[in-house]
Amino acid sequence: MNGAESLVRTLVGSGVDVCFTNPGTSEMHFVAALDRVDGMRCVLGLFEGVVTGAADGYYRIAGKPASTLLHLGPGLGNGLANLHNARRARSGIVNIIGDHATYHIQHDAPLTSDIEGIARPMSNWVKTSQSATTLAADAAQAITIARTPPGNIATLIVPADNQWGEAPAVAVAQAPHARERVTSEAVVNAAKALRAGGKSALLLLGGVALTGRALELAGRIAAKTGCALSAEYANAREERGAGRVSLPRIPYVVDIATKTLQDVRQLVLVGADVPVAFFAYPNKPSVLTPPDCAITKLASVEQDLEHALAALAAELDASNTPPARVAPPLRPEIPRGRMTQEGIAAILGAYIPENAIVVDEAITTGRSFASFTAGAPPHDWLAIVGGSIGFALPCSVGAAIAAPDRKVVTLEGDGSAMYTLQALWTMARESLDVTILVFANRSYQILRGELAGVGAGEPGKRAVDMLTIDRPDLDWVGLAKAQGVEAGRAETLEELEVQFKRGLASNGPYLIEVVL
Repeated sequence: MNGAESLVRTLVGSGVDVCFTNPGTSEMHFVAALDRVDGMRCVLGLFEGVVTGAADGYYRIAGKPASTLLHLGPGLGNGLANLHNARRARSGIVNIIGDHATYHIQHDAPLTSDIEGIARPMSNWVKTSQSATTLAADAAQAITIARTPPGNIATLIVPADNQWGEAPAVAVAQAPHARERVTSEAVVNAAKALRAGGKSALLLLGGVALTGRALELAGRIAAKTGCALSAEYANAREERGAGRVSLPRIPYVVDIATKTLQDVRQLVLVGADVPVAFFAYPNKPSVLTPPDCAITKLASVEQDLEHALAALAAELDASNTPPARVAPPLRPEIPRGRMTQEGIAAILGAYIPENAIVVDEAITTGRSFASFTAGAPPHDWLAIVGGSIGFALPCSVGAAIAAPDRKVVTLEGDGSAMYTLQALWTMARESLDVTILVFANRSYQILRGELAGVGAGEPGKRAVDMLTIDRPDLDWVGLAKAQGVEAGRAETLEELEVQFKRGLASNGPYLIEVVL
């Protein structure tokens, strides 16, 4: 058995049985080992950003890490943007990065680079394996790190000769650690803050507090104390829909966010951070809460958030209080006429299927979607947490592979989609059940707002050219079909309804170009 085989057997034996790949020469022994080891599903991406983004989406739904296989420093570099998103989302990923043979490094061949230096900013743990004999143990350590709550990016660099060298055995990763529980003091302090604040208190949720029983407990606490509930602006996974506690998100726009939070005097954090602006703006605050707002942390994102909320509910005698803000079943009426953001939102709300996974990178077009979809059948909503665009298409690949029995609905801006267009090819190759809506406004629309927000003035011709993606217009139907994905175009709300129903009825990928 060589090192590569010991590596693959260690991954599979430890439950890492999906590998998103874009390999090169230095990873060929790993590729060959896949034919000798059963149990690993390998998914090819034609660009490394698809590979890393898919691993992010897989973890968000499966709750366990996948591995990636990337080629040297440049291959890893191509995947860094979506590793940034995954790290901010606290997704667990095991990156396997090939490197030149140890004796070849000294010759400074063209693809030689500082892989550890490239990996470190987007990884929680980085290690270069020193020999074939230790490779399995190194892999087990990487897996242990990746699945330590709430999830970590573990990057293992494997020189080629350590893959082809003889290896004595495989290894098994440690069982996932239980999440740390909060102290009784933290619970008492949070209860005091909520009692003191009453309706001027806000319970801000993030992480797994937006799922399952934790979300229900937050609703019970809000009903008992009168506090407001909110989610962070961007969340890795939020369980939404009829019968679930419905949460507004902290708004993106600074002026709207500060107005929303202006009366909050007690802020209690559960898996969330103090809300801050995405960027600095002249004469606007970075921290969005009022200066006199008291902040109490009940639990950090890596702690046991469900237990923390259960303990807080017990402290407040709210354990049996019916939860507040439970969304009633509601399907909006189907609108007609020209394409509008509200009309798109209504069609989504009317047709999102039960148990769907919605992957959202709609950016500006999607800001009105939340209220129209809150009463749809129960579903999951995955958002871009790190802000690095090109997230939704790859994330949808990973989510669909993690849950093949669930429909994935992808909401994507045309500018963002061009960053990782290659994900469509992977969807077609793997016959993934994904319906994609590409909102074709022919521009980086969010940047028009940012230009005004930072006080840069009205855009002139050169500035407009940097913010538009026309001349020529992108043909999304043609782009999709070229990669094996069926597609249609909608220019009115009537056409969008027809196309969305067609996509939902399909068992494979279907793309809708929504012309705005």
